[in-house]
Amino acid sequence: MPIMQLSTFAPPATPAARGARALAAQYHSESMQNHVVRSWLWAEAFAVVEDRGDIDHELLYVSAMLHDIGIVPEFDNVNLSYEEAGGHVAVALTAGAGWETDRSRRALDVIIRHNWPSVDPAMDVEGYLLEIGTALDISGARADVLPAPFLREVLAAYPRLQLAREFGDGVVDQATRKPHTSAQRLVTGGVVGKLENHPLERSA
Repeated sequence: MPIMQLSTFAPPATPAARGARALAAQYHSESMQNHVVRSWLWAEAFAVVEDRGDIDHELLYVSAMLHDIGIVPEFDNVNLSYEEAGGHVAVALTAGAGWETDRSRRALDVIIRHNWPSVDPAMDVEGYLLEIGTALDISGARADVLPAPFLREVLAAYPRLQLAREFGDGVVDQATRKPHTSAQRLVTGGVVGKLENHPLERSA
């Protein structure tokens, strides 16, 4: 297993990346801010472990920072799933940062796909990495794949705080108001219990 430290990963120094992080910091609670940062770190770490060198790191970072922004009231959509609403925030931000239309749409795809049950990396490697990164942070999936010292270092720098309650409440609210969206599948699949019994909650 490769040696991995928090300092191994640095956010891209681009306007889109800075803007995405600023939006996450402005609109998310500290618990949710830490969640999106951890999700990015887990995704990048999985890319190292699986030797996936040819990825768009800026796209992955922006998508990770904004993947749950659709839950917050300011960006909630009356009909769209929270991931699709958040994906459109990413489209607007990256278009303003000068991305070409097709690449901005890729941010929408990646954010939507992070809530799929699984993503084929041959189809969308960034979507795959964000899906498994968020799955680790929300349900504990594949926590044993990453080095334990790295997990502890990330948790110390970006603690989980009230993530289980805040994200659980947010997804339940989304499912109640929009039962046709993926939030309903998450709730039916026991996401609240997975959050409460998360292995990283117990080790945090």
